Amino acid sequence: MSKLNRVDELKEQLDQHRPLPAAAVKNLRDVYRVEWTYNSNAIEGNTLSLVETKVVMEDGLTIGGKRLQEHFEVINHSEAINFIEDQVNRIEPLDERTLKTIHHLILKNIDDENAGTYRSINVRISGSQHEPPHFLQVPDEMKRLFAWYEEEKDRLHPVELAALFHFKFVYIHPFADGNGRTARLLMNLILMSHGFPPAIVKAENEQRLTYYETLEKASVQNDVRPFVALIATCVEESLTNYLRAVQ
Repeated sequence: MSKLNRVDELKEQLDQHRPLPAAAVKNLRDVYRVEWTYNSNAIEGNTLSLVETKVVMEDGLTIGGKRLQEHFEVINHSEAINFIEDQVNRIEPLDERTLKTIHHLILKNIDDENAGTYRSINVRISGSQHEPPHFLQVPDEMKRLFAWYEEEKDRLHPVELAALFHFKFVYIHPFADGNGRTARLLMNLILMSHGFPPAIVKAENEQRLTYYETLEKASVQNDVRPFVALIATCVEESLTNYLRAVQ
């Protein structure tokens, strides 16, 4: 059975339980918000632990010995999830305005000058052979990405669509900073708009390494299959956890 078939099977099982029990949904939402924020920030080098992330998010406390920026990264990511959930509930389109709002939320109080603004410099990605497009090409590249999305959004499997959008976005690397977090938020916006729970790429164990390796393979060798398979695995895990909670 292919990964996507397995995902479809689990999604069908979850849909049979809809409407999901309100208490279970609230609990899952709270757990996933913290795990999603912790893992996405940790991938980018944030040193707050899962428990510390929860305390900052839910209690508004600061952690001694940790940089203020790390606290803002948690608060901002939590606000970005709120925005995404609102977009999904209101069935808003995924467009450039949505993208720039998410990025602005991610960098607010950290780098206000560049928050929500395409880069005006050329960048290299550390540890990668891929060189993103010249900054003058970014606006046109992004228009092409959104045109591709509009063309494919009803044709591709939602997991494939979300994974490919993530890859194409980081390939362009449209912002000076915050591309990874923004890409994972956009990926989950697509998944959630199709009725899937958010997919969480783990910062710990081997998944973080696999995440970088499969993105690199997609960028340099033009082979997106391993990256799509990785995201499908993350979606499968989320669906399994949701089913466990409601059965």
